[in-house]
Amino acid sequence: MTYLGTQPNDVKKNTGLYTPSEILQLTKDGHWGGSLELIEKKTVSGVSAIDFLDLKGTIYDTHLVEFNVKPSADTQNYIRFSDDGGTSFESSNYQYASFINDSASGSGEIKSNSSSQIYLNYGGGNETVEQHTAYYYFYNLGKAKFSTVSQQAVTGSSTGSVHTFIGGGCYRASSVINGIRFFTQNGNYTGDVSLYGVKQ
Repeated sequence: MTYLGTQPNDVKKNTGLYTPSEILQLTKDGHWGGSLELIEKKTVSGVSAIDFLDLKGTIYDTHLVEFNVKPSADTQNYIRFSDDGGTSFESSNYQYASFINDSASGSGEIKSNSSSQIYLNYGGGNETVEQHTAYYYFYNLGKAKFSTVSQQAVTGSSTGSVHTFIGGGCYRASSVINGIRFFTQNGNYTGDVSLYGVKQ
């Protein structure tokens, strides 16, 4: 019979039937599928790029990034990947597509079949309402496969409207990714960004 947990720390027989209290305890202990492990949290101030270089890609197939920053200027936001530990970040072979909804001007899309980075979203700036909050799920970073990211983001506008973004992108190279860079076109970031591994 198989067990939940990783040897030599098998924690419970995997009978396929658990009580709610057992599920809660296994989730709390980080042994239940879908549990999150905080890999790294960055609190930044006045930086134009945020890098995560410890992805634990041999452990996790899926990563989650929570993004809560205040840009210092109206900007666009991007991602690039590294396969050499952050020495360099790839600048080709990206695709992206996202649906945009603006509370004032309606909806639209952003997309590219060939780009130097994954375009995430725009908005955010130095006014009070221009916060940038989002979460990003990354898949297959630690495998020699195409790496993908999905996003759900909300940014404020200096005009008083709000923008929402749903979509994602792909790095079309079979490469083991060990670094993620978030960067801004204009200004700098101040805020908190957290990287989690998602247990299978």
